[in-house]
Amino acid sequence: MSVAKKLASQTAIYGVSSIVGRVLTYLLVPVYTARFEAAEYGIVTALYACVSFLNVLFTYGLETTFFRFANRPGTDRQLLYNRVLSLLLVSSVLFSAVLAWQAGTLLRLLSLPSGQERYAVWLALILGLDAVAAIPFARLRLENKARKFATIRMANIVLNVALNLFFIIVCPDIMAGEYLSVLQPVIASIYDPSIGVGYVFLSNLAASALTLLLLAREFAGFRFRLDFAALQPLLVYAYPIMLMGLAGMVNETLDRILLPAWLPKGFYPGKSSETVAGIYGACYKLSIFMSLVIQAFRYSAEPFFFAQSTEKNSPATFALVLKWFTLCCAFIFVFISINIEDFAQAFLRRAEYREGVAVVPVLLMANLFLGVYWNLSVWFKLTDKTYYGTYIGGAGAVLTVALNLLLIPVLGYMGCALATLACYFMMAAICWWLGERHFPVPYPVGRLLAWLLVASGVVALGWFITPADYWVRHAWHLGLCAVFVALIVVVEKPRRALAR
Repeated sequence: MSVAKKLASQTAIYGVSSIVGRVLTYLLVPVYTARFEAAEYGIVTALYACVSFLNVLFTYGLETTFFRFANRPGTDRQLLYNRVLSLLLVSSVLFSAVLAWQAGTLLRLLSLPSGQERYAVWLALILGLDAVAAIPFARLRLENKARKFATIRMANIVLNVALNLFFIIVCPDIMAGEYLSVLQPVIASIYDPSIGVGYVFLSNLAASALTLLLLAREFAGFRFRLDFAALQPLLVYAYPIMLMGLAGMVNETLDRILLPAWLPKGFYPGKSSETVAGIYGACYKLSIFMSLVIQAFRYSAEPFFFAQSTEKNSPATFALVLKWFTLCCAFIFVFISINIEDFAQAFLRRAEYREGVAVVPVLLMANLFLGVYWNLSVWFKLTDKTYYGTYIGGAGAVLTVALNLLLIPVLGYMGCALATLACYFMMAAICWWLGERHFPVPYPVGRLLAWLLVASGVVALGWFITPADYWVRHAWHLGLCAVFVALIVVVEKPRRALAR
């Protein structure tokens, strides 16, 4: 099996779990948008945006560091695993305790109503459990145990979704006498209506606890080894990655934090800032289909890139990987953007949420460039110059903050989406430019940019030429998608390219 096919195989396994898992999770969006008002969903959006930042702090770059040091000649992988996991265990307990202690402060910083400190406490526990699980998951990826990795991830997601459905739909319906009224005494003993959206966090907490149980075998051989002298070179390698991750979270989530705070009063008549945040957060979820492809790719690509770094033809392999990754993502961009009407109707159950769907194509393209950046970033990870990632991420963070502050008062949530696109495009461009000087790879940059322009043109045709008849419109949209795929097949000749 060629290296490209091996990577594709691993990505497919991770991808199936990610796609199926994310689809299951995404099925909760119609539930949330049907059961919660936009203002309530805005609370979930704000807290999970904060969680994205805290996830980076809780793991502080140790996953990538573990891959890098585990692939060095002569490394005792078990000893390295013991040391890294020991450090994460100690830090996770400390970080979770501090966050739970400062729950009220977190709510005030996010401008959320007081009296919901328990949400922040539950989030602190979720973050701690997920951080502890990070290195066992990394070990599974390192050992190419993609199926076990995917199975445990799926179990986490299935339990999370099932508990959400139980507490958000089944319990309220039974208590309201919709069906199975005979079970009301039992439901009343386990269900508290005052928790409301809090069941989103409680379900997540239960799923995170299950994950640790399923990773029991990975913990079986673990021995606590906290050696700060031996860990010092790992931390030196890791801290730029952590800073890069924090900058990445600024780029990915700050818009949902700044939007309600920076939006001028009355910009959207009759809507509160929390409602606007809920609308944007729900529409942002429609870009998840691009995000899950990137996530699946990263799970398999990171250990793959490190393993391939010593091969003579690795630059050509990296270029081939980027080419087909970009073309696949370009198709996803075209398909979802053109058929956004159907996706919005299916997932955004209340009409108020569908007002913001115009941001979805912009966010899809933004996430595509983020995926390109993760491909290009291989050069500074392989050359141990991770501080360049910090500089690039920092530049993106500065641009994100500046553009959000500039565009939100003028364009509302469309300003947030455009800021995200500009940030990820700039990061990919800078990363490519620096990589050409430090670790040259023959990426077909001009050709790929031309394909993205073609994809954007196809989407524009789909948006601006809209037949009134439902079936004619859908045939037109599917025809445009088919033409785009046919162009790729004819021009790129994928079979011949992959055979090389």
